[in-house]
Amino acid sequence: MSFVQLPSYVKYDAMTRSHLTSLQPSRRSFLHRSAQVMLLGGALGMAGKHARASVPSARSLMLDHTHTRERIDLVYASGEQYLPKALGSLNHFLRDHYSGEVGQIDPQLFDLLHNVRQVLGSRVPLSYQIISGYRGPITNARLRSTRGGGVAKHSLHMDGKAIDVRLPGVPLAELRDAALSLKAGGVGYYPRDQFVHIDTGRVRTW
Repeated sequence: MSFVQLPSYVKYDAMTRSHLTSLQPSRRSFLHRSAQVMLLGGALGMAGKHARASVPSARSLMLDHTHTRERIDLVYASGEQYLPKALGSLNHFLRDHYSGEVGQIDPQLFDLLHNVRQVLGSRVPLSYQIISGYRGPITNARLRSTRGGGVAKHSLHMDGKAIDVRLPGVPLAELRDAALSLKAGGVGYYPRDQFVHIDTGRVRTW
C-alpha cells in the first residue's frame, strides 16, 4: 500500500509529534501514515487548483445539487486512499434533501462518477448536477407511494450506493453510454426527467 508525500504546507503540531515518538515503531508508522491521509484530505479540501495539481494521483469531484442549490468541489481520494474528511463532506452534501438525514455513501460511487468523466474526456463540463443522492427509508416509502411504482422498494439510494445525475451540455444518452461502458454497476436512463441513475450494485441496465 502506497502513501502520498504530504505537501510542504501540512505540518504536525508538537503534541502529535511527541505522542508518535513514544509509540512502538510499527504502531508509530501506522499512525503516521493514517495522519498523513487525514491531514492531506483537510488540506486538499481547502487548497486551490495549483495545490491539487501537485498530487497527480488525486481524484476530485465538482457537484451542484439541484434541490439544495449547494455546490461542492473537493479532492476525495489520493491513490489507494479515500480521504475521511472529504467523504464526510460528500455524505452531508448528498443527504436526503427531503428530511435532512445523512447517510453513508459508498466511496466507489464517487469513483464511478470520476471514471465516467474520464471516459467522456476533458471537453465535458467539470460539474455534475445532482438530482438525488442518499434517500432515507421514510422518504423512499413516500416517493414510492406517490410516483406510481417508479421508486424501488429496496432502492440502492437507501444504502448510499446510487445517485441520479446529469452533466449540462452532454447529451443524456452519451452520459448513459459512458456509464455503461464501465460495466461497474447499474445504469438507468430517464430521458423524460433528464437524469441518469448510476449505482454500485450488480451490472444491469434499464
